Amino acid sequence: MKIAIAGASGRMGRMLIETVLNDPEATLVGALGRADSPQLGRDAGAFLGKETGVALTDDIERVFAQADYLIDFTRPEGTMVHLEAALRHNVKLVIGTTGFDNAQKAQLRAAGEKIAIMAAGNMSVGVNVTLKLLEFAARHFAAGYDIEIIEAHHRHKVDAPSGTALMMGEVIADALGRNLDECAVYGREGVTGERDPSTIGFSAIRGGDIVGDHTVLFAGIGERIEITHKSASRLAYAQGALRAVRFLAGHPTGFFDMQDVLGLR
Repeated sequence: MKIAIAGASGRMGRMLIETVLNDPEATLVGALGRADSPQLGRDAGAFLGKETGVALTDDIERVFAQADYLIDFTRPEGTMVHLEAALRHNVKLVIGTTGFDNAQKAQLRAAGEKIAIMAAGNMSVGVNVTLKLLEFAARHFAAGYDIEIIEAHHRHKVDAPSGTALMMGEVIADALGRNLDECAVYGREGVTGERDPSTIGFSAIRGGDIVGDHTVLFAGIGERIEITHKSASRLAYAQGALRAVRFLAGHPTGFFDMQDVLGLR
């Protein structure tokens, strides 16, 4: 598997590089970084004390010409540039970027008619199993329970709520026959009035080096149920990304998510 990594000098990019290098079936063929990165020109494995022969570069065309797959955990504007290059070079995409707007999501889905794409707000097996638990729970707590989603991430995360929190909200809303765009409440301040029971609330915490915590609270009268997932390391995301690469190997085109990869749909 000839794999290139976008955002290669970042925390997630480095974890992806390490995971690819440790997989005997994978070959690192490219490492993309920002044009202003001081790491440009350095070996992609330098942070591990390894020589890979792959230098960090901002030359998108060169990287895509060498790769069969790109794993991208960057930002929406960067991912959309990578999408255009992937279409030109017929490269399959594994996307962990979050914060896309509806128009960008539509572009990604449309591109799935020409290349294979797996996009997910979270690639860990645990989170995706948790989504199935939430779907089950939401159907059984449809009446008489208020639903709140609380997420916490490190101080460097730039979007809120997290992609994982939004995925959880979408799963719950679908199970309840609601439209998340219409029923979501993002934070509260001032005199808000009584809680509308049809809403799904979101709260975001940012601080320190928290990798990613997500809790869904079903609060009823006399009891509450909490379903929580906590990430201790980015390794779970990187391993999920490689699992997605293997899944895409059998699909020339299509738009998929981790529920497809894990056979949970």
